[in-house]
Amino acid sequence: MSGPVIRRAGPDDVAALSLIGAATFVETYAHMIGIADMIAHVGATNSVDAWRGFARDPDAAIWIAEMPKTAAPLGYALLTSPDLPIELQAEDIELRRIYLLSKWHGGGSGRRLIEQAIGYARAMGKRRFLIGVYSENTGAIGFYRRMGCELVGTRSFQVGDTIFNDLIFGMDL
Repeated sequence: MSGPVIRRAGPDDVAALSLIGAATFVETYAHMIGIADMIAHVGATNSVDAWRGFARDPDAAIWIAEMPKTAAPLGYALLTSPDLPIELQAEDIELRRIYLLSKWHGGGSGRRLIEQAIGYARAMGKRRFLIGVYSENTGAIGFYRRMGCELVGTRSFQVGDTIFNDLIFGMDL
């Protein structure tokens, strides 16, 4: 079995992004979020319309990891203008989401996704790369630290009745 192909995604990919966005969110948080809240959240944040909005946003960039033979989506990265509760600069950019099905963790695809986003941010003249991560996601935290990110803040957000505490990491570009 060959590994995923990573490419820039666009408007024609919104259905695949909706599918992989929902699948990876459920895979990541099914043990923490009740079904009603899960359905509501995934329906709002990973609908085709939500992805269409990101695909049309001139300040956003999306990459998709997919199987080379079938084009089945395995993961994605979404880069946007920052929406974080820290002091922001005009040259900041946020990796709003990066998810990869767990079967593909550890094989280099996550690193390739984030490297695509970092390269794009640098080419756009951005100076700081930001990402929020669930505070108990030790695997992702270690990954971001290995990529050169440092803790720059925190935030809380709510999905239904569940409150999550995130760490916000930053890396100078």
